[in-house]
Amino acid sequence: MNKIVRADGHFTLVRRLRTSHVAALLSALALSGCATFSPDTGMSVVAGVAGTTIKKDVVAVRGEEQAGWVRAATQRLLRRPLTVDTSVQVALLNNKGLQASYNELALAEADMVEQSLPPNPTFSISRIAGGGAVEIERQVVGDILALATLPFRSEIARQRFQQAQLRAALETLRLAADVRRAYYRAVAANELVELLTDAKATAESTAKLASKLGETGSLNKLDQAREQVFYAETTADLATARQDATSSRERLIRLLGLWDGDLGFQTPKQLPVLPKRPHALPSIEVDAVTHRIDLQIARMELDTLAKSLNLTEATRFVTLLDVAGISRKTQDPEGAPFRERGFDIQFQIPIFDGGEVRVRQATETYNLAFNRLTEKAVNVRSEARDAYRVYRSSYDIASQYQREVLPLRKIITEEMQLRFSSMQVDVFALLVEARQRIAALRAAIEAKCAFWLAQSDLQSVVNGGGTADTQNESRQTTTAQAGVGGH
Repeated sequence: MNKIVRADGHFTLVRRLRTSHVAALLSALALSGCATFSPDTGMSVVAGVAGTTIKKDVVAVRGEEQAGWVRAATQRLLRRPLTVDTSVQVALLNNKGLQASYNELALAEADMVEQSLPPNPTFSISRIAGGGAVEIERQVVGDILALATLPFRSEIARQRFQQAQLRAALETLRLAADVRRAYYRAVAANELVELLTDAKATAESTAKLASKLGETGSLNKLDQAREQVFYAETTADLATARQDATSSRERLIRLLGLWDGDLGFQTPKQLPVLPKRPHALPSIEVDAVTHRIDLQIARMELDTLAKSLNLTEATRFVTLLDVAGISRKTQDPEGAPFRERGFDIQFQIPIFDGGEVRVRQATETYNLAFNRLTEKAVNVRSEARDAYRVYRSSYDIASQYQREVLPLRKIITEEMQLRFSSMQVDVFALLVEARQRIAALRAAIEAKCAFWLAQSDLQSVVNGGGTADTQNESRQTTTAQAGVGGH
């Protein structure tokens, strides 16, 4: 309905809007995109991935009750010597860096809820008086463009939150992979320390014997120096091994998130025995492409960017559309008071900027994400093939030491001792064989450790925890295109 009223000496055209129609429109748009907080801040996806992939429990500590449960569970696991599985479980419960990742997930959910809410209307009131006349004006301003695009922006925000859930799950798998590597290195260091401790005792006895023989003139200076240097080198190697063992243990402690009274946990003195046979994984590439979480995140990112691009193209010409409902009351001492109602619309005219820049940015961001996804898919297949080859070759090498080298070394040691007992060889020939046996045992420990590390890397390549060479890989490219429609 239109009418002409006279106000302040000017004629004004005012169109009446039915308040009920406006309220109905705003309510429909608001309800179309609203989201709410989940009871578990999105942890159900993380718990599902951890339970299915690595068979472990995760918890986001949000209060004293959960903190107490985590503390009790950690204490219970630390009472027994740690295995690789219990070490991973302790880390998943106790590592504060992982808890920080879960806090980031909660923040991502808050962002999703915020993005799904309609913009708050702006209310203003003004009062102008002069010459006995009083004019009071009230305005309610709403961002119509933001309301119109709310369902699309809400869907984009929901996908962003799903990506955040997968990123939290990926951080969980990465921590588990790091713990496995640190555990095997720590146990291997302990085993090497034990081996070199025995070797040092043997070298010390030999050095003392050589010194006594030298005093009697039965041993020349060259042979004495050889035995002394063997003892000195073994002592230095033992000191280095102990330092490595200490550093490896501290690395494990940091990943487990332990401090103060929890530092006395026990680890085995030897690495686990090799499995009877290696795993045959003919479909390793397919498994990696199917299950890798970072690939899933990249695919979701590409889909989200496609929706952002469509939204940018749809709103390229209009970036500002505000509607204000106006109610004005004028009281003039020379006439009867009167009231005016109407509306005000503000929008930008795309004269200089027709949205080409925003569309180009959104397009190139999408193309960038597409190329990154393609590159990652190629790399994942290559990483899977390489990890499996390393796993099989590491198994073969470690198995060769266990099945061939060490048994033969044992036979040689026993035969040399028999010949020494029957005085067929002297003590120095026996000592030369002892050096070679120590070197073989040391190589066997390193080979066995390399196998367990390769198995951990293989599991990470398939599941998405990342190998030791890809831990510093940057996260997926994000974009601000989902925020289209604001001022």
